[in-house]
Amino acid sequence: MREIEVSEIINVISRLCMEANYYLPDDVLECIKQAQAKEESPAAQAILDQIIENNVIARKEGLALCQDTGFAVFFVELGQEVRITGGDYQEAFDEGTRRGYEAGYLRKSIVNDPVFARANTKDNTPCIVHTRIVPGEELKITFCPKGGGAENMAEVRMLTAAHGIEGIKEFVIERVKKSGGNPCPPVVVGVGVGGNFEKCAMLAKQALLREPLGTPNPDPNFARAEAELLENINNLGIGPMGLGGRTTALAVHIETFPCHIATMPVAVNLNCHVARHKSIVI
Repeated sequence: MREIEVSEIINVISRLCMEANYYLPDDVLECIKQAQAKEESPAAQAILDQIIENNVIARKEGLALCQDTGFAVFFVELGQEVRITGGDYQEAFDEGTRRGYEAGYLRKSIVNDPVFARANTKDNTPCIVHTRIVPGEELKITFCPKGGGAENMAEVRMLTAAHGIEGIKEFVIERVKKSGGNPCPPVVVGVGVGGNFEKCAMLAKQALLREPLGTPNPDPNFARAEAELLENINNLGIGPMGLGGRTTALAVHIETFPCHIATMPVAVNLNCHVARHKSIVI
């Protein structure tokens, strides 16, 4: 049984919070550059140029890529041969988030009461931690800061088998079209299909983390659907920041899970062009 001290987790989380908000993953930046090279609209080209320049400045100066530094969301793979010692597991993530957002001069965006008081907690906690127990003796932590504008455009719809793949594609395109410029396109479109109400939403968010960006689903049927959706979405004309052009989405990723015979849940989760995430293995 391998032991990992809570203090080590706190230090890793603090570093993740800053680095993920400063440095866009190389695969995401490369997709943006490829889109800029193919874009036909002068206005869209100019916006994509500014997005690329923003990434250069953030990386060079150690500054947040976007003023909305997001809800701190973590996906954790906890090896079953690992024992956490020296403190509380959830509090370790909260304390690491607290330290990282303070030291990194990152905006604190979390309110303690979602309806009435809505007072800012002033340290961007509590964070959200999704933990999956896996074989082995490692702890893999993936940090995904999620901004409010893109998250507001998420949706779950309970379809049935009768809707088929065409019903899924219709829903995804409808959701992107309704979203317009609100999620700060070009977006990454995460789609979750199957499971149940909450599982498909998780799948959609996890789909945003697929690497490298634009890697097709291993199932050729879903890979084909991803390609068709990407083409159709980019034909909507929404464009970068909603100001027109052919670059509305950088990629469409579909993740699936078995479901009940009477259901076909589908979720869509959009990420803005600042598709931030970073992983560390302890």
